[in-house]
Amino acid sequence: MDPAVALIRTALNTTASVAPGLAGRAAFALYRHPLRRSRVRTREREVHARAVTRTIRHRGAPVVVHRWGDGARPVLLMHGWQSRASRFADLVPRLRALGLSAVGYDAPGHGDSGGRTATVLDHRALALRLQEEYGAFEAVVAHSMGANAAFLALREGLEARRLVAVAGVAGISWLPAAFCARAGLNATVERELTRLAESGAMFPGVADVRAHFDATRDPGQIGLPILVAHDEDDDVVPFTEARRLRAAYGERLELLVTRGLGHRRILTEPTVLDNVIGFLSAGTATATARAVDAPGTATAVDAG
Repeated sequence: MDPAVALIRTALNTTASVAPGLAGRAAFALYRHPLRRSRVRTREREVHARAVTRTIRHRGAPVVVHRWGDGARPVLLMHGWQSRASRFADLVPRLRALGLSAVGYDAPGHGDSGGRTATVLDHRALALRLQEEYGAFEAVVAHSMGANAAFLALREGLEARRLVAVAGVAGISWLPAAFCARAGLNATVERELTRLAESGAMFPGVADVRAHFDATRDPGQIGLPILVAHDEDDDVVPFTEARRLRAAYGERLELLVTRGLGHRRILTEPTVLDNVIGFLSAGTATATARAVDAPGTATAVDAG
């Protein structure tokens, strides 16, 4: 175990017994801020270097925007927590081969952008800001927490023809508990962290955090075809999140189930990317569910 993580765990758990509010606030500070910035990986460098990059301002911080292509027929790429736009490097050439442009960003506190952190609201705001420049998107492709932001943005004015959610977060109510479990924090810290995470301290002006950021809420508000790809062995975002989305959106949502890819490799697996490109290029969505063993091909399974 990382010595720093062990030290934090011991300190917060001990503090919680005498000052639970203080321990909760300390955990909340860690919960809100990425502990590290992701770097461009070796396999991503060539594609990353081909992007046209520029900087915009968001909440006073410089945010780096990446574009592959001339901007015509844009596809918006929305990354997840502690991630960056370069994570879509394996998908970008496939989008370009379809005549699509790819537009992504490094959220505040992530990648090459400034700032310290970004919530779902920041991702939503950046998506809407980029729409002002590029117009309606051919599609949105989102990973992990970015998927939750994509559903929120689509409810609040983002226009796209299709949505792809890879290892997506459907709701955020389980995140404090997952954070505490990974860090080894006790029930007292978890209770205080949950209280703060669902209060105005993190989302000013949002009265009911659980409902507001639940992607399954009012599915009729989002009428576009949806592809959800999720691995049964995802150790970050539970597979039950994909099942919740499927149950909510029914026949409008195609569920691609993978095995053995986990939370991150699913975004680079060729078989998964082939399915994403097929979905984006199709004239109509098919309401099926499929399973993928890595490496392997898709086969029909019960959508259930």
